[in-house]
Amino acid sequence: MEDKHSKPHAIMVPLPRQGHVIPFTHLALKLASNGFTITFVNTQIIHHQITKSESNGSEGQEDIFAAARKSGLDIRYRTVSDGFPLAFNRSQNLDQYLEGLLHVFPAHVDELVGKLVQSDPSISCLIADTFHTWPATIANKYNLVYISFWTETAFVLCIYYHMDLLRKNGHFGSHDNREDTIDYIPGVQAIEPKDLVSHLQATNTSTAAHRILYKAFQQVTNANFILCNTVQELESQSLLALQEKQPTYAIGPVFPSKATKSVVVATNLISEFDCTEWLNAKPPGSVLYISFGSYAQVTKNVVEEIAHGLLLSRVSFIWVLRPDTISHGELETSILPVGFEDEIKDRGMIVPWCSQIEVLSNPAIGGFLTHCGWNSILESMWCGVPMLCYPILTDQTTNRKRVVDDWGIGLNLCDGIKPITRMEVAEKINRLMSGRLGDGLQKEIKKMRQKLEDGLAVNGSSQKNLCQFISDVKAKIQT
Repeated sequence: MEDKHSKPHAIMVPLPRQGHVIPFTHLALKLASNGFTITFVNTQIIHHQITKSESNGSEGQEDIFAAARKSGLDIRYRTVSDGFPLAFNRSQNLDQYLEGLLHVFPAHVDELVGKLVQSDPSISCLIADTFHTWPATIANKYNLVYISFWTETAFVLCIYYHMDLLRKNGHFGSHDNREDTIDYIPGVQAIEPKDLVSHLQATNTSTAAHRILYKAFQQVTNANFILCNTVQELESQSLLALQEKQPTYAIGPVFPSKATKSVVVATNLISEFDCTEWLNAKPPGSVLYISFGSYAQVTKNVVEEIAHGLLLSRVSFIWVLRPDTISHGELETSILPVGFEDEIKDRGMIVPWCSQIEVLSNPAIGGFLTHCGWNSILESMWCGVPMLCYPILTDQTTNRKRVVDDWGIGLNLCDGIKPITRMEVAEKINRLMSGRLGDGLQKEIKKMRQKLEDGLAVNGSSQKNLCQFISDVKAKIQT
């Protein structure tokens, strides 16, 4: 029997958001296929939503990693309470929910980790989302190696990591923040205040969300290792700055590998709609894909202006409109302009959710109107699809800068100052989808795709970094 030194056993705890659960799941498969034992922990509400979406609305109790274990991967599955009953509406009571994550959730995790470690002494590591407020404390209590997994860009991690510098220089945390260029953050060449993550542009910096950030980034400085879902060649400057502080490894993009592609693990919180047949009937590069991800919400006015812009553009499209796309309230039939669905007929398809990577990899897709979540950007780059950027919150404003200003693989939907208008939407869609401007973006996005491919190749940087990380973890466990 292998002991804890020869086979690392890690407890993995993602942030309870779909955009974090997905890369965590892919990382679990990757590590398990490289000899790790994994105990994967979802919150009960996330598990409930996943199993419900998989069984089309009826209750399910499935172990989401059962197929992975059948394929020979040693991944166990547990759930933990976030401190609220399943029926509690977390998005409509966000402040209360965030206070619970800050003050109640850590005790539930602590109790579960204590039980797991007591029943299985082979557990040696804790891999936790960087946004959690408790990993260093719990890892230290149970003598575990603490690995922080950052699911966003290294560029954004550098910004959060140096919140103290922004505060000291008057760009964050004062009632009258400076508005000049920020050029003093290690790993961030220069950034305008309007491109900072939304939390760092706020005037009220004592909210529950801010207190979570402060605590989480105190914790991460105590991590033994930091894993980043990015590629060395894409963000070398930011990664070097982080590596000067702590051992940091770019191992992205964390997609299913050839070895684990056949292993299906449920991660959707909403049931998927299959768009393949509809897409296959469309000419190459003719369809615009629109999605604001799994969490971001917009106003009814924004939806209406985009809808009218789509009508004016005459472009074919697939639009993902989640039941909770609109702020505070369920999706009603009246959310879209009267007669919109009759007018689009077979030119447009509106779905509550779909497999984004499958849609983006279809040859019919020619552009992606995106909220600029990092998972979406990585998938768009991987599939070679240029982007139309409409950032909404958190890191999305900073990601927009990277996509449009730094990498040249997308356009801005609007300037972010004036309200969005249907005329501008139609014009930008046509600019993105027409061959003229599209060709320049295509050229740049092909270069980006190559960087991702190179990173994931057998001797690529991400593969080498993963091997180095595994070797370093094993060495750390033995000390």
